Amino acid sequence: MLGQRIITAVVLIAVLVLAMFLPSLWPMTVLLALAAACALWEWLRLTWSGSSGFMAPLIGLLLFVGMLYLAYGWQPSLDMQVWAKEARAHVFLVFLPLVVLYWAIGVSLMLGFAQTQKQASKVALSIFGVFAVFIAWASLNEMLMYRGGIYLLSMMAIVWVADIAAYFAGKAWGKKKLAPRISPGKTWAGFFGGMLGVIAYVFLTGRIEGSYAHDLAMRWPWFGVVAIAAGLAALSVMGDLFESLLKRRAGVKDSSNLLPGHGGVFDRIDALLPVAPVALVLGGPFLEMLSVAAN
Repeated sequence: MLGQRIITAVVLIAVLVLAMFLPSLWPMTVLLALAAACALWEWLRLTWSGSSGFMAPLIGLLLFVGMLYLAYGWQPSLDMQVWAKEARAHVFLVFLPLVVLYWAIGVSLMLGFAQTQKQASKVALSIFGVFAVFIAWASLNEMLMYRGGIYLLSMMAIVWVADIAAYFAGKAWGKKKLAPRISPGKTWAGFFGGMLGVIAYVFLTGRIEGSYAHDLAMRWPWFGVVAIAAGLAALSVMGDLFESLLKRRAGVKDSSNLLPGHGGVFDRIDALLPVAPVALVLGGPFLEMLSVAAN
């Protein structure tokens, strides 16, 4: 199992780095869309198990095609057509705030009550899955197209740093459980350790031009940067706990077996789903982007 995990991780990192630094953005765009489509298929398998055999992969495929179509229309090198402008305005002015609001209120309530034995709502959570995955993809794609690969990679690293710091802090000092009914392995020490790790990471990379942390440092005072870093770390934990809750309700260990030794794509990007749209709003030139999208 350990060998599988290492091999899969090495292959994934190699593919990601190669796609990130190729002259064209399209390989990374396709990779992001493919990851989103696979994650949605896995999400629907957890929340729509009765009908997921045929519909879940079909919906994932339709989303993949739709994302590539939108990515083509949203290219910064092109004069954006009317349909693309209108779609972009709806995505970032309407759907993104609604998805963030649902993460903040709806998912928080679900985690608070932690009804692990209750069967997941096929309709509500499946619909939310489509929008949550799509908005996360749209946010990541926006960063890639308008800020480049270094910016995107440095933002995604926030969830990796949070996870790694939480693991070691939990191993060293973890006693009190964070959410024992959902994920017995998570502790409050790990939660705060993840926050401190992200804060340190943001300050260490804040001087690297083109990075996400540098963008934060240019836009916010130091206490604002600390608050944002801590908030994004907390959101990454929320995404992880939310997927754990879905898996417990569905009675499975992993979202799929697409990634040998690692489970599914959803298992690997669950923390990124709530982080990406909030990171876009707080870090990128969101007001400028909205202005362009609305015109």
